[in-house]
Amino acid sequence: MFSLKNIIRPHIFDLTPYSSARDEYTGKIGVFLDANENPFGSVLPENHNRYPDPHQVLIKEKLAPLKGVTPRQTFLGNGSDEPIDLLIRASCTPGKDSILILPPTYGMYEVSASINDVKVIKVPLTPDYLIDTEAVMRAIEPDTKIVWVCSPNNPSGNLVQGDAIEYLLNNFDGLVVVDEAYIDFATIPSWNQRLAEFPNLVVLQTFSKAWGLASLRLGMCFASEELIAILNKIKPPYNLSGPTQQYLLDALDHAEKKDAMVQDVLAERDQLHRALGELSEVVRIHPSDANFLLVEFKDAAATMKYLIDEKIIVRDRSKVTLCAGCLRISVGTSQENEVLVKALKKFRQNSVIA
Repeated sequence: MFSLKNIIRPHIFDLTPYSSARDEYTGKIGVFLDANENPFGSVLPENHNRYPDPHQVLIKEKLAPLKGVTPRQTFLGNGSDEPIDLLIRASCTPGKDSILILPPTYGMYEVSASINDVKVIKVPLTPDYLIDTEAVMRAIEPDTKIVWVCSPNNPSGNLVQGDAIEYLLNNFDGLVVVDEAYIDFATIPSWNQRLAEFPNLVVLQTFSKAWGLASLRLGMCFASEELIAILNKIKPPYNLSGPTQQYLLDALDHAEKKDAMVQDVLAERDQLHRALGELSEVVRIHPSDANFLLVEFKDAAATMKYLIDEKIIVRDRSKVTLCAGCLRISVGTSQENEVLVKALKKFRQNSVIA
């Protein structure tokens, strides 16, 4: 049976977190002489001389209803990479514990584990990029603390089967992290709607994709109140800057614009899928529930080199597990997609002449 005390490293429970000036006094009005800030302002026209809210209270109060969670179930990080790292550091003893990943998948799970000297167990997805639950359960070791599931998956683009995720939640006594960076482009509800059912469920999302805020580096983590409290205990005191927090507060007032952009991306994705499917160099276009397509080419290396020469940049995934011959192509604007397709038609013509 899952117990957070069996997952979190024992000393973390007893850790006394750093107490910042803004932790000790949370008011907004007063003469602030507690944080050794510059009282005269900033060298920039806008004043950035005061430390920001370390717990992003206003943002969480505004965000939580949009996500169907409570503020106390919400952690905000410097990109999703921060909660990825914190989850590993909170639960995995270096040189002893392990995590399990399902390649092909997002690379930062393995990188963060390696930085923290945590063993990485790899159980590949099936050729259709689905979870082999029996193989996962066989591979789990007594010291495995986290299973990472990316859905929609990066780089394949598909949603993995929900019943497999539910099976892992019911049968694995560690954390099951469902990374939903691309969930806004899919047609199913987020797993954060089921946090009450599964105390070992953790959901990651991001403002980088559908919200168009990649430059701000904003990640979301949703989990039980107890686990979120642990992450807040071990995060850097001021992990989100003041300007970042203000931008995000403003962005949350424009969710309808995000929804409209998602529809634009989906329309362009369908159009790009049709156009690429007409090219003889394309062997297969994998189904996508994300804002990109994983495309298998007859000669991915030559295609990649040609596109770079044309100053069209896609991602070569041909050396990644189960992605031989594949390039990952982000959905662009209609103009960008047209440039891509025209270039690939030109490449085909040149290949035929050669």
